[in-house]
Amino acid sequence: MRENDYIPTILIVDDMAANIAILSDLLQSSYKIKIAKNGQRALDIARGKEKPDLILLDIEMPQMSGYEVCKKLKDSSDTRNIPVIFVTAKNDTTDEEYGLKLGAIDYIKKPFHPAIIKIRVRNHINLKLKSDKLEELSMCDSLTGIPNRRYFDETLERKHREVLRDKKSLAVIMIDIDFFKLYNDNYGHWKGDECLAKVAVTLRKTLKRSTDTVSRYGGEEFVILLKDIDKEGAKRVAESLVNAIAELKIPHEYSPVTNFVTISVGVAIKEENESISKEELLKIADDELYRAKESGRNRFCAGF
Repeated sequence: MRENDYIPTILIVDDMAANIAILSDLLQSSYKIKIAKNGQRALDIARGKEKPDLILLDIEMPQMSGYEVCKKLKDSSDTRNIPVIFVTAKNDTTDEEYGLKLGAIDYIKKPFHPAIIKIRVRNHINLKLKSDKLEELSMCDSLTGIPNRRYFDETLERKHREVLRDKKSLAVIMIDIDFFKLYNDNYGHWKGDECLAKVAVTLRKTLKRSTDTVSRYGGEEFVILLKDIDKEGAKRVAESLVNAIAELKIPHEYSPVTNFVTISVGVAIKEENESISKEELLKIADDELYRAKESGRNRFCAGF
């Protein structure tokens, strides 16, 4: 979740330096400002890691018009949720209608009144931040506090596309708490929920890289994505996860494995030059999880 002191970012796109200067001076006291003097640069910034919260976009630019930029932004799942306001000298109602049909949230005609543009920008930023907050909440598992299945599905889709494009590796780690039904049946669901939360926090803390993600897959199952990692690295992560949960020493006297809570783990990897599908990757990880259970649990198995 974003902190309360989060400062929104506005991308100003205009081929005229004077126009950029006017808008920057007007807004820089309240927002982080990024600038682009052409359409392609605007798209590169919008597709980057730190996306703008709002784009102020001129229409009449060389090479690529603001209309084209807006269309490309709205055609991509990666950028379609960034709100766009056209700020332009084109004042015909047909131009405004066309811009709004492309997906822009507002259309401001030049010359504009500074106070009015500040208010309209503020209102759209507030709506964007509230929408982002709701989206983040919808991606969070309320019990454990970690991302949920929906977040995992969307992240897997995105990362899988990225690793295929960039020829990088992607590992999937499937995790199951051993004999969790026996734990719930004997200790009660309240203690079961407490156990799930402790396991989730520990799994997240055990991951060392900011790009590694853990999600609750469902019930007592969790799943981890590791981008750009080799086989030995994926095995080391899996082993550290097994050890970290065992070291919690959460009592489980009804487990046939040992007298505390343990996990079984299955690992699959798509190497740099492979083109394995995300469905195949998940199946391999699930098969390896099953093999870890059949082999005695409290361990990991890897499909390589």
